[in-house]
Amino acid sequence: MPFNTAAWIPAKRAPLVVKPAPYTQPGQGEVVVMTRAIGINTVDWIMQRIGDMTFTFIKYPFILGSDVAGEVVEVGAGVTRFKVGDRVVGHALGSDPKRNRAAEGGFQAYAVLLEHMTSAIPDSLSYERAAVIPLGASTAACGLFQQDHLALDPPTVPPRAAGKTLLIWGGSTSVGSNAIQLAVAAGYAVITTASPKNFDYVRGLGASGAFDYNSPTVVKDIVAACKGKTLAGALAIGDNAAAACLDVVHRCQGAKIVSIASFPLKFDDLPDGGAATLAFLGKLPRFITGNLGLLLKSRMRGIRTASIFGSTLHANAVGPMIYADFLPGALAAGQFVPAPEPVVVGSGLAYVQAGLDALRRGVSAKKVVVSL
Repeated sequence: MPFNTAAWIPAKRAPLVVKPAPYTQPGQGEVVVMTRAIGINTVDWIMQRIGDMTFTFIKYPFILGSDVAGEVVEVGAGVTRFKVGDRVVGHALGSDPKRNRAAEGGFQAYAVLLEHMTSAIPDSLSYERAAVIPLGASTAACGLFQQDHLALDPPTVPPRAAGKTLLIWGGSTSVGSNAIQLAVAAGYAVITTASPKNFDYVRGLGASGAFDYNSPTVVKDIVAACKGKTLAGALAIGDNAAAACLDVVHRCQGAKIVSIASFPLKFDDLPDGGAATLAFLGKLPRFITGNLGLLLKSRMRGIRTASIFGSTLHANAVGPMIYADFLPGALAAGQFVPAPEPVVVGSGLAYVQAGLDALRRGVSAKKVVVSL
């Protein structure tokens, strides 16, 4: 049986520690992947710093991490899409409240993945580039395709025109980069926001229009660009995105729904250790008043809002829609490009903590990745 190691979080708010971990054999509908590269997401360092207050279901010690690219080494009963030796990328679901087990965390040498949340990747695609995909794509897909969110038509290879326009606020983010491509593959014209330095980047992903989110006239400009078009709704990513999307959707023709992909608070200024509790509690009044303000604004305007939890697609039809039906063919055809570009901070599990720290300091239009 293979010898497994992991970057464990041994206790709440503790630094990661690399040490042995059990090798878990796959169950029904599962595969074991030898990880060759892992992506790091904002939620990972949030879980490290205040996970005991925001993800209370986690029991320490635990293995975090969602983005895995590597090689299949064992398949469970009922698995038909993969065999030993296949190159894959997948969404590790250990931190999902319904899965909730360290064996499915991404920050380890051998991770257990669900077959329907795993996609084959072409030989031409490096593991480091593939590792940027999972959580960003999953979060975007939840907002775009789940029936309780925007419920868009599914993505296809090649795309089929849907005849509608979608607003994605925050197109250069990890979620936004994936959302643009998924929406275009589903046949929608995409209008997005970004900083001007990233306009060419989001247009390269398929956006037909890009607007500066810092412009004082950005809402007015987007509404003007949507004149004569039917809006399919909006996907809100980033600070103040939901409120701005409500303003646009209210003034445009089409679906009155905003899917929200961002937590309405920033945590990068939280201090270390026990002081983080007081700092977090100090943010709660703003969180409550902000949510109440959005709720009131949406209700008064007849706009439905829905908040995304980026792993819920594993329990509905959207998971296999993306990882089984769309991504394998789209990656092979070059229709879907792994984005944003990876920034590799090192090789080996010992670099995962450095990756978390780098992401906390901030990156733009990039994704922090660790090679294994």
